[in-house]
Amino acid sequence: MEVGKGVERWVVDISKWRPSTEDFSLIISLLPHCDHSSITRFVKLEDRKRALVSRLLQYVLVNRVLGIPFDDIVIRRTPEGKPFLVCDKSKMEFPNFNFNVSHHGDYVAIASEPICIVGLDIVSHSAPVNETAQQFVQSFSTYFSRLEWCHISNAASSDEMLKTFYRYWCLKEAFVKAVGSGVGYKLDDVEFRHTNWDNISVKVAGQEFKDWKFWLMELGNNHSISIARGNPRSAIASYRTTLKQTEFEENEYNIGLNLPNPSFTLLRVEDLVRLRHFADNRRSIDILPTAPHVSEE
Repeated sequence: MEVGKGVERWVVDISKWRPSTEDFSLIISLLPHCDHSSITRFVKLEDRKRALVSRLLQYVLVNRVLGIPFDDIVIRRTPEGKPFLVCDKSKMEFPNFNFNVSHHGDYVAIASEPICIVGLDIVSHSAPVNETAQQFVQSFSTYFSRLEWCHISNAASSDEMLKTFYRYWCLKEAFVKAVGSGVGYKLDDVEFRHTNWDNISVKVAGQEFKDWKFWLMELGNNHSISIARGNPRSAIASYRTTLKQTEFEENEYNIGLNLPNPSFTLLRVEDLVRLRHFADNRRSIDILPTAPHVSEE
């Protein structure tokens, strides 16, 4: 078993994707009927696009990594909204295959892990409307630790203040999503430390989580994307029950923790549709170029 094959990072830029009504309906039809309402419930087209691509990414990734036929893939969500694969886990190739999705601004992305739990978050560095950067950031001050807030509030400029705010927020969301928690998580208890946004570590309620790793990258224009990779023991109860294995020997867990974190692969919606059409024929098609727009800080 090559556990490294369970590590995937895909991202889709939807900013220039302008499907006709017919094309949009056709792509929705590629998904199980139970997923349709989660897409069509949105009024704005941009929100529908994000929801559609998010769902399509999940099914295509599961099919490609695990080889499960599309018609047999069942994806559900915990009460907190964390997606998980419903399957016979005794037959799963990887000890703990799981994935997470995120979408914001121009991008929709997915990340998977074979052993560790994974959290993913994208944030667009949108400028506040009808208020200054300082006023906007100040309204979120209670979500940050003293150390984090010091870094944000002492930024050299308004632009740097927003960038620092969004980067911390992105990391916090990735952690919360990894453990499977919802909006009720006490974010000021989650404190991130870093060296120029590298060597990132986290403390939760003052306790350092040494068995976690984090990455923060810049995506396209004015977007940040973060990955959290951590111990399944940290998952909240409702999410833990969906995992195949939550306890590992130290050496086995360290294999998963220290797997390479690959660059994101940039895909088009057309690539996902193509993969969907060809999947049942078991045809191997190499259409996954390395994304040129994702760079680590």
